[in-house]
Amino acid sequence: MSTQDFDPNNAQNLIEIEKQFAVKAVEHAQTYWNLLEKVSPRALKLTKLDDEIYEHTMSTFPEFSEDEHAKLVKLDEDWLKSEAGKKRWREFCQVYEKKVKDYNFGSLIRTDARQEYGETNTIFVTRIQFYAIEIARNRLGLNNGAHEMAKADAEKERLKKEQEKARAAKKNATP
Repeated sequence: MSTQDFDPNNAQNLIEIEKQFAVKAVEHAQTYWNLLEKVSPRALKLTKLDDEIYEHTMSTFPEFSEDEHAKLVKLDEDWLKSEAGKKRWREFCQVYEKKVKDYNFGSLIRTDARQEYGETNTIFVTRIQFYAIEIARNRLGLNNGAHEMAKADAEKERLKKEQEKARAAKKNATP
């Protein structure tokens, strides 16, 4: 198929392409969770434009500053995907079309900053929406709990591997 004849508005989703996008989104989420484990959120830099993205996010979405940042702590998917929300986000995202690589790629984001990634705590957003929300969460200390959770998860995993290694060594040592 020629790209000149390709109309994205009338294209059907090909299952293999959808799977590839899903794999990339999951890998991105796993990488981010691993970063939260290793780096204090306030010190975490996601892009070279973090300062600009943060300022733009907070000025475009003043509701993120209200009520102890409640709309950042717990994302409202209905608000994000409402006609008015989509229009505001579309205008926000377009600013980064030539500035942020893969700005419109799909990413998974936690709807509740106090919880880890999971089936009921994850939605699909564009990469620049992910950056906007997570940079704000990090700067405002809203991901500090996630940082502690990620560190605890990593420690549990380390202990589990250590126990498995000890069991295997013990098993191989007995005649």
